[in-house]
Amino acid sequence: MRRVPWFAALRVLLVGLTALAVGAAVLYAKGEEGGREDSARHSLPGTTRPTSGPDPALPTGSPVLAEAEIRATPPQLMAITTSSVPDETVRRVAGLKGVRKAAAVDGGTVHIAGNPLQLLAVDPATFRSWTPQPVAEHPEVWSALSRGELVADADTVRRLGMNLGAQYQVDGGPRLRLAASAALGLPAVDGLISADLGRSFGFSPGVVVLIHGGSPDARRVKRVLGAKAHVLAVQPEKREKTTREKAGKATKTGAKTGGGTRPGGGGTGQGLVGRPESYLELYRRSAGVCPGLSWSVLAAIGQVESGHGRNNGPSSAGALGPMQFMPATWKTYGVDGDGDGKADIWSAYDAVPSAAKYLCANGAAKGGEKLRKAVWFYNHSWDYVNRVLGLAEAYARAYS
Repeated sequence: MRRVPWFAALRVLLVGLTALAVGAAVLYAKGEEGGREDSARHSLPGTTRPTSGPDPALPTGSPVLAEAEIRATPPQLMAITTSSVPDETVRRVAGLKGVRKAAAVDGGTVHIAGNPLQLLAVDPATFRSWTPQPVAEHPEVWSALSRGELVADADTVRRLGMNLGAQYQVDGGPRLRLAASAALGLPAVDGLISADLGRSFGFSPGVVVLIHGGSPDARRVKRVLGAKAHVLAVQPEKREKTTREKAGKATKTGAKTGGGTRPGGGGTGQGLVGRPESYLELYRRSAGVCPGLSWSVLAAIGQVESGHGRNNGPSSAGALGPMQFMPATWKTYGVDGDGDGKADIWSAYDAVPSAAKYLCANGAAKGGEKLRKAVWFYNHSWDYVNRVLGLAEAYARAYS
């Protein structure tokens, strides 16, 4: 891999602000914390997940992603330095008026086909809150980093014509798989890799400082960090545009969530099932997509596949979301269940009615052996069929 010294990367940044990459380090906050693979499966949803036995109790909470509980606190300022920032200095920045938290992260440059990419090398657990809320809520972004893969900024993917899922040769180094793209909202940042991968690349430790607060003063930050630090504003309007217009662009590899939306698109907030406040009501409304299909079958699949959204994957087979769809199947059967204008494989509001659509296409509404065969199509295992239908009976009894 051809490495470029961080000061050279900084020069590139100052001239053209072309790219950047960071790795997470220590977080200093003031006040509150800011922050089974089935060999028989083809392009089918789901992967069988062992359960402890029929449990007919449905979750009482809202069927939303557990990741939505993450409180995103993106930075208002980003400082780039020519040398590592000591922990004590980061603490001083965090203690400034108007600053609530600060973190120093690693940064470096790699070249792919001669194109420089400035990357942040991050620890997913500590960096997640520094991203816009839609990015923080997308599991595949953070799973990709944990697997040692590349997450590129959405603008960089478009600018360089990169393809999700493709392997890219780092000049003089290893190949990197582009596993996801996300609208990071950070100026000049081309993407993210894991902190471990950044160290193997020889990235400069602690040369980027992120600052979050009510109204942090860039001049005070610069005085603490020194004259050679360059403090950049993370423009609020850009963050808002990123959040609003690119929420669905934290794209999972191959999991294009287009198709299956209602005619007219637009996002009315209603969709096929709306946004019911409980899993019970979501399963019941979604069964209406396939008249004749019992909601209890959907509930049983939801438990076996993800524990009603508690384990959304990706599975070892590549299945995604609360109903564990394979991306190729989602492309055909994914629907916009809540009317927000997109079919999101990670959203229970979209995934459950999509499962009903898929089951219906395989004859589930006819009951009997047709239903058994439809569930078998969901996962090529008769043990799986027996588990699902047995659990469905338990749900039907419990909620009759």
